[in-house]
Amino acid sequence: MIPTRVIPTRVIRVLLVDDQLLVRAGFRLVIDSQPDLTVVGEVGDGRTAVAEASRLRPDLVLMDVRMPVMDGIEATRRITALPDPPKVVVLTTYDVDEHALAAIRAGAGGFLLKDGAPEDMLAALRTVHSGDAVIAPSTTRRLLDALAPASDPAAVQAVATLTDRERDVLLAMARGHSNAEIAERLIVSTGTVKTHVGRILTKLGARDRVQAVVAAYESGLIRPGR
Repeated sequence: MIPTRVIPTRVIRVLLVDDQLLVRAGFRLVIDSQPDLTVVGEVGDGRTAVAEASRLRPDLVLMDVRMPVMDGIEATRRITALPDPPKVVVLTTYDVDEHALAAIRAGAGGFLLKDGAPEDMLAALRTVHSGDAVIAPSTTRRLLDALAPASDPAAVQAVATLTDRERDVLLAMARGHSNAEIAERLIVSTGTVKTHVGRILTKLGARDRVQAVVAAYESGLIRPGR
């Protein structure tokens, strides 16, 4: 059963990007069933997605990876480079897909499996839109565990600038904890955690929590399987 929410003051506008019409129809049905979400457009290739993202100015783009004309990785890179860009959530068919990681590096705020539960997709869209993108799904952890390189010099240097407390917060972020959960674990206020997260993003040169966690893996701060 797909959960509903109280009607919000502002509806989250979503652009669907997938080359399969039936897949788009299914996602539209699920998203439009929610009072706080609405589909404002749908396209079947990355090039058109960039144009429509610029024209429609959605809040979120639900982006497939493998498409004709332009793939989701390049489309994500171009969309996140737009002025005041929408958040991008990448769709992938496979549990471990190096293309999805490439899309995250291109600026996506997260990714989902196409065969996931509808309620998980809805929760992920709301989470990414809120800016508190938690890398909680086990699929994300498995992807990072499988694909993150052992060490990247730039990531190592950036992580070395973090304080001990900022490292603690980054580790908690990588384990999928929300700001509230991190605050409870570290016995600090949520506001303090938000301050730490902001400083972590700045020091790592990361757009969001997803890229910060990728940097944690690339630096070796977190090893595959930990």
